[in-house]
Amino acid sequence: MTPLDKLRAHSQEFRKEIIELAPNVWGAVGYAASNVYMIKGDQGLIIVDTTETTKAAENIFSEFRRITDLPVRHIFYTHSHRDHISGASVFAEGNDVEIIARSNFSSDLVDTGKRNVMPGKALLMRTKRQFGMGLSFPEERANIGVGPGDRPMEGMGQGYMEPTLRISEDRTRIERAGVTLELAAAPGETADHMIIWYADHKLLFSGDNYYKSFPNLYAIRGTRYRDFVDWADSLQIMQSFEAEILAPGHTRPVVGKDKIAEVLTDYREAINFVIEKTNEGINQGLTPDELVAYVQLPDRLAAKPHLQEFYGTVPWAVRAFFEGNLGWFDGNPTNLFPTKPAEKARRLAELAGGQEAVRLQAEKALAAEDFQWALELCDILLDLDKGEPAYRQLKSAALVKIADQQINATARNYYLLYARELLED
Repeated sequence: MTPLDKLRAHSQEFRKEIIELAPNVWGAVGYAASNVYMIKGDQGLIIVDTTETTKAAENIFSEFRRITDLPVRHIFYTHSHRDHISGASVFAEGNDVEIIARSNFSSDLVDTGKRNVMPGKALLMRTKRQFGMGLSFPEERANIGVGPGDRPMEGMGQGYMEPTLRISEDRTRIERAGVTLELAAAPGETADHMIIWYADHKLLFSGDNYYKSFPNLYAIRGTRYRDFVDWADSLQIMQSFEAEILAPGHTRPVVGKDKIAEVLTDYREAINFVIEKTNEGINQGLTPDELVAYVQLPDRLAAKPHLQEFYGTVPWAVRAFFEGNLGWFDGNPTNLFPTKPAEKARRLAELAGGQEAVRLQAEKALAAEDFQWALELCDILLDLDKGEPAYRQLKSAALVKIADQQINATARNYYLLYARELLED
């Protein structure tokens, strides 16, 4: 199978379906980037997560309304990523709804009323590229790694509602709508992550601490460091519940105590392996570029269906771990005050025999399907003349070609959308 074939096969994880997980518990999979869950209680409904757009929330709620017309009384946010918090107003229907989240809840993609120092414009542009917003489906964007390739985008981020109850205890039991739930702090993809245990059905709502892909320990849209150790420790907490139904924030539910134990154990082992092997390489003096070649998942883990690199990747995780723990400096003193990119490009072109010689080598690399080298040569050319159409077209062509080699949906989407932007600017 080609990488694109594998991505399309992975899209079965997002086939649209309302799934009954247990008596009076349903999940909506494939309607949006993330899943939404509904619990029917004695005095109303509980919603777990609310998707990234108001339109997706409307579509899901209309399906839930085929099951029950009880009002929503309570909404839980497992964490603050936009695709989990942006449809709350739809489910609330204008009513006074309790919204529950962790005490440290704070989003970098939705205005939650808190001071945000993230570079908003750049972050949104990179987010658009990561998720392939504007790419054609299914020809270009097969899926987004953890969600369908075709989903409604109207009302992006517009249905967010501020939490009304913030939970500070690491673990606590609460009763809502006649349903007893246990909430546990479980930092992972975000520091404000919360998992929800429904003991009556041995059902664990895991948010984004597990989904069927290698975990996104670093998001190429740009993100603060996601603490690898915390994430691994949270997986151990999740294992301690001995769940029989696992309801993740993305991809389909996992059913069966033994299967759930397997996927959570493998997830934890994969993260711990990256931590330990990267540290081993760092202590040998390896730079991030060298570490990427050094840290390879053991075959036993790399072959697991739930650890395929459809969303996160081992190389990105290695780089994130290095920078998250040591900062940007790679240890090589040459890189403390490097030559400016334009000057470096000029000197490299001179060594190669001139700008035209670099261009010919880039074309040669493209023809030989050495796409990464073609991209690196194109960057030298663009550092010399960012506006030259021939250089932009050459890089765009290399990006399109390298995209087809990617099993990782976010890399594919980023390559393809960036290739289009080069020709449009």
